[in-house]
Amino acid sequence: MTAPVPGGEPVVIDGGDRSCVRLLLELRGRLADLPGGTVVHLIASDPAAPLDLAAWCHLTGHVYLGPLADAARATYALRTGDRPRATDPASPWRPRS
Repeated sequence: MTAPVPGGEPVVIDGGDRSCVRLLLELRGRLADLPGGTVVHLIASDPAAPLDLAAWCHLTGHVYLGPLADAARATYALRTGDRPRATDPASPWRPRS
C-alpha cells in the first residue's frame, strides 16, 4: 500500500462488529504507517466507538473529527497526528511507559 497524501482521499478502515478493544488494536497498527494529517474513516458498529475513539485520539495525539452524518453505516473520522504518542502494544488505551 502506498502512503496516501494528506488532504487526499480518506483511508477507510472497516472495523465491522469488532469490540472497541479490538478496534483500537487494529487501528493503532494501521495508523502507524500513515503520514501525519491523513484523514481516516473508521466504520464501527460498537456503540462505544465514538466515546472510545475520541478518548483514544486525545491520548495518542490524533484528532477526532466526529461521526459522518451521511454514511450508510456508523462511520467516524479522525486525522492522524504529526507526532503521535506511543501506546502499550498489548493495551492501546494505555501510554507506553
